Amino acid sequence: MPSNMSLFSVNAILILSTDDRSRILTKYYSAPHAPPGSTGQPGANPYPTVKEQKAFEKGLLEKTNKQTSDVILYDGRVVVFKMEGDVMLYVVGGGDENEIMLFGVVLALRDALAILLKNSTDKRTLIENYDILSLAVDEIIDDGIILETDPVIISSRVSKPPTQDIASVKNIDLSEQGLLNAWEFGKLKLAERMRQL
Repeated sequence: MPSNMSLFSVNAILILSTDDRSRILTKYYSAPHAPPGSTGQPGANPYPTVKEQKAFEKGLLEKTNKQTSDVILYDGRVVVFKMEGDVMLYVVGGGDENEIMLFGVVLALRDALAILLKNSTDKRTLIENYDILSLAVDEIIDDGIILETDPVIISSRVSKPPTQDIASVKNIDLSEQGLLNAWEFGKLKLAERMRQL
């Protein structure tokens, strides 16, 4: 039984362009309980500087460019990836992390982006819709902890409601206080009706 039980499981999520090897979105995470500056810890960020991150990403792109599998062990880290159009989606975990769980994250990201961007997951679309991309990543992973892997739920949290539906539910307060107010209003109206009879 490992003595270091933690929900922290993702070291980085990377979205890189395959044609010009540019970064579209890169997020590196460090465990909140790892001592600062310690790269030997399992949850510590092994690439604290941008120079080290870019070197890691360059090597990763070279290694995965002609791979047929979706899971590799690179630089002591488990890396799962998917290619979509001209971009590569990567999820990087520790060397002892569960590959299936990490693969579920990369599939959730791919499928959520397909729903949100209407199956147009390419570099240009991702850059034009960077806000949606960033929100989708934040809905899936928060500080290296996997929050959600269902692409439908992720896309519903990220997307805006259709404009024709906004007018009909604009003035309805569905918060707890709003429901309590509606209950009190209903009780008051019922009491008034009872007194009239």
